[in-house]
Amino acid sequence: MFRRATTLLRRPLNAAASRRFSTDLPSETAADNSFVEAWKKASPNIDPPKTPLSYLKPRPSIPSSLPTKLTVNFVLPYSSQLSSKEVDMVIVPATTGQMGVLPGHVATIAELKPGVLSVHEGNDVTKYFVSSGFAFIHANSVADVIAVEAVPLDQIDANLVQKGLQDFTQKLNSATTDLEKAEAQIGVDVHSALNSALSG
Repeated sequence: MFRRATTLLRRPLNAAASRRFSTDLPSETAADNSFVEAWKKASPNIDPPKTPLSYLKPRPSIPSSLPTKLTVNFVLPYSSQLSSKEVDMVIVPATTGQMGVLPGHVATIAELKPGVLSVHEGNDVTKYFVSSGFAFIHANSVADVIAVEAVPLDQIDANLVQKGLQDFTQKLNSATTDLEKAEAQIGVDVHSALNSALSG
């Protein structure tokens, strides 16, 4: 094991620099010409089927200067909360901790945990409680936030949160199977996050 580690440490640093990253790829998607040519040889009278490349939109180019605004798309399975909204900053509740996203942020994917998503636009701050989901931050200053459930923070009843926390804590203490314990633990985690969001 130690021999392998020393050989890895002796590897030249510029070897990693030769690897291509997704941001190095061209922003226009290339047509799948080789497939189309092969199809026309095999079936000249039938139009070729569409490949996944034909459904992909070209990736927007990365601006040469740092933009002043961050474009945010915030969607739920049943509705769109924000669509191409230009804001100053978004703070997402990532599993690794609160993550602030400003214009020009490095491309990142973050898993969301139950917590508060804050959208900052000038002096206005809109807060949502999200249950879980993912945040996709792109190199062109676009952030896509996909949540399973989200509610504006001012629409949450603090009394119902306290009652729910007590109920799920009681269920956790009386759970006998692993499934009951897991379900109760999820309820405790969500209601604890709701409680701390409302109190803080």
